[in-house]
Amino acid sequence: MTTTQLHASSRSGADGLVWLRRFLALDAVVTAVNGLLYLVASEPLERLLDVGGGLLPGLGVFLALYGMAVGYVAGRPRPPVPAVQAVIETNLVWVVLSIVALVFWFDDPSTAGQVWIPLQAVTVGGFAVLQYTALRRSRT
Repeated sequence: MTTTQLHASSRSGADGLVWLRRFLALDAVVTAVNGLLYLVASEPLERLLDVGGGLLPGLGVFLALYGMAVGYVAGRPRPPVPAVQAVIETNLVWVVLSIVALVFWFDDPSTAGQVWIPLQAVTVGGFAVLQYTALRRSRT
């Protein structure tokens, strides 16, 4: 491998690391804000989405804490691979659980709920894909 090729390869890894930290940070902000909204406005949001049962406050606490944890990982100069993998896997679990909840658990969410739940799943799944891709690039 020539010096130019080695430099290009290490540059790709550095770019991957920058993008990985950005995608983690964006995930952290979106997740924490969503969690805080679920906490602060749980009753009106439960009525809007028609998901009831006091679900949103619990999810709000989880999402706020999870968002802070992802933010911590994003703030590391070189996020540890196991922590990034845990974020990616947790995001994928969220996607699966969102779909399962929509199909099997919720009786009949409102139209807003039927749009919001899959939209969240797609967003979180998108974060997982972007984070996975950036993680792979950061390791080259």
